[in-house]
Amino acid sequence: MSRSKLESLGLDLPVYPTSTVGSFPKPDYLVEARARATRNAVTRPELDALERKATEFWIRTQEELGIDVLVDGEQYRGDMVAYFAETMGGFSRGGLVRSYGNRYYHKPVISGEVRWPGPITVDWWKWTQSLTSRPVKGMLTGPYTIMDWSFNDHYTDRKAACLALAGEVRKEVEALLAAGAKIIQIDEPALSVRPEELGFAVEAMHRVVDGLPAYYVVHACFGAFETIYPGLLDLPVDNLDLAISHSALDLLAMFAKDPFTKDLSLGVLDVHTHAVESVAEVEGRIKRGAGVLPADRIWVDPDCGLKTRTVEESRDKLAAMMAAVRAVRPAAHSRS
Repeated sequence: MSRSKLESLGLDLPVYPTSTVGSFPKPDYLVEARARATRNAVTRPELDALERKATEFWIRTQEELGIDVLVDGEQYRGDMVAYFAETMGGFSRGGLVRSYGNRYYHKPVISGEVRWPGPITVDWWKWTQSLTSRPVKGMLTGPYTIMDWSFNDHYTDRKAACLALAGEVRKEVEALLAAGAKIIQIDEPALSVRPEELGFAVEAMHRVVDGLPAYYVVHACFGAFETIYPGLLDLPVDNLDLAISHSALDLLAMFAKDPFTKDLSLGVLDVHTHAVESVAEVEGRIKRGAGVLPADRIWVDPDCGLKTRTVEESRDKLAAMMAAVRAVRPAAHSRS
């Protein structure tokens, strides 16, 4: 049971622990500053100060809302893959491609042997954790998604590129654990893109986490999960964070057929709509999840990162989520 693992790591979390998936919207002043920085109109120290200001704002906001496990909000990151590719060795910058909507990123090119340059996220994690007594997740993009969202001009095939990346991502995990992180989230939104590759995606995750003591979450979003379930359960992690509120939690029916054997971070907020869910809607989603899994194995969070929403929408959505969790916790305690 993963709750015993949390306790062994010194983490005492309530029933239905709450968190978010990683990103928050950047305040207008930071959006403007990051745009100006691309024209060398803002210095790196000036931009860093604004990124820290925005990060602290989101830490305080999460605390005020009552969220249990915090994230730094990724105010210093752009695209989730390009951020790591631009830092690691072995990558060059490709042309612009559309990720979704009107959002574009420079697709990385694996042009040489991938290399970890030293800690990438650790200083941000350490500083963020110093702002709060609540646990802050370490946040990484996983090797399969980095490989899938990049062009490969170096390795013999996709598997070789993925496994090479896994060895380097592991070094970042080791650095986060050495700094004191106890919960590590590894984002793998591409997992269901090619179901026939799930086997080596699982192998890569073993390379990332085996033998390293932490509570591991893998986040996958808006995929065809039915094509990789129950194989998804082979991932060597404690918690699967699945974006399923947009489909009215239909995936839970699959769990009834093939029992879900891990903790589940239950995505209850649709981050791709401006509409703010009602407390009753979120309560209903949590209760449906509790009809399939024991309450002590369910976490509650949004479907994905909230960076595409406004600051106000993000706060309102999370407030509804927290109100729903507070409403259902007493019944869960009475059954335990």
